[in-house]
Amino acid sequence: MNVVVDSNVVISAIFWPGECRQCLALWAKRRFHLALTVPVFEEYGAIAQRVARKFPEVNPEPWLKWIEHKAKVYEPSPLGKQRSRDADDDIFLACALASGARTIVSKDTDLLVLEKPFGIEIVTPRQFLAGFR
Repeated sequence: MNVVVDSNVVISAIFWPGECRQCLALWAKRRFHLALTVPVFEEYGAIAQRVARKFPEVNPEPWLKWIEHKAKVYEPSPLGKQRSRDADDDIFLACALASGARTIVSKDTDLLVLEKPFGIEIVTPRQFLAGFR
């Protein structure tokens, strides 16, 4: 099963223990496939570098290299028009459509309010983890 993970979840997983890191641990245990597009991965990297300046004791590079080498990469699907209140969030919908993912894991209310666009469920890390218990 392909899953798209929003930047806020990946960045939280890199810098702090908790539910977001548990989501990536499920990926490490091969419970799902992480779907990426180049724009999604570029956003992971850009945000990780910004956060790393505030938390220099954490090096995001090993995490990003792991994601880059292990995730499945897809060409983004065109959405036609803006779907999310925040146009920057549409990259996650385009990734989900391209990969056939049925789930996006996010903490972003601009995505969560969409509920199930294109039949893609958008859930919080807690809801996602509950599905594996």
